[in-house]
Amino acid sequence: MLEKLKYPIGKVIIPKNITEAIIQGWVSTIENHPKKLSKLVQDLNNNQLDTQYRPEGWTIRQVIHHLSDSHHNSYTRFKWTLTEEKPIIKVYYEERWAELFDGKTAPINLSLNNLTALHAKWVYFLKGLSNKDLDKIFIHPDGNEEVSLKENIGIYAWHCEHHFEHINQLLIRKNWK
Repeated sequence: MLEKLKYPIGKVIIPKNITEAIIQGWVSTIENHPKKLSKLVQDLNNNQLDTQYRPEGWTIRQVIHHLSDSHHNSYTRFKWTLTEEKPIIKVYYEERWAELFDGKTAPINLSLNNLTALHAKWVYFLKGLSNKDLDKIFIHPDGNEEVSLKENIGIYAWHCEHHFEHINQLLIRKNWK
């Protein structure tokens, strides 16, 4: 049961053959995420926002701020990958970021507004990339894993849906929807 709460849509699976149609679908997910997320959480009060989506998990507020932080980092990774040769990306301790003052207490509109602006810019950027650009890779220092930009689009489309569903399932369980 805890695994289902942790991965409500399952773990990310990126196909070996990533077609243009798949990429367009992923970009569409990224494009629509801020509006979809905002609509989901717009009527929640502070007590609801400070509810954990699962035991030992983050609160809804922390998830929203995490999405903003994580997607900002990903956007930067795209820029590094296109301006450097196989950059080794900087990882960050997302669980520590979530425990910082802003992650635990800041109004969610700060991150929702940031996601709206960031995703608009990110999608504009993604739509302008060539196939050659999308094949460029960065190196994730965990295991020296090579990740192409097209794979990373899929990872972050999944990330949008993954955390959306954390919140959505909590709202359903609590009958807040």
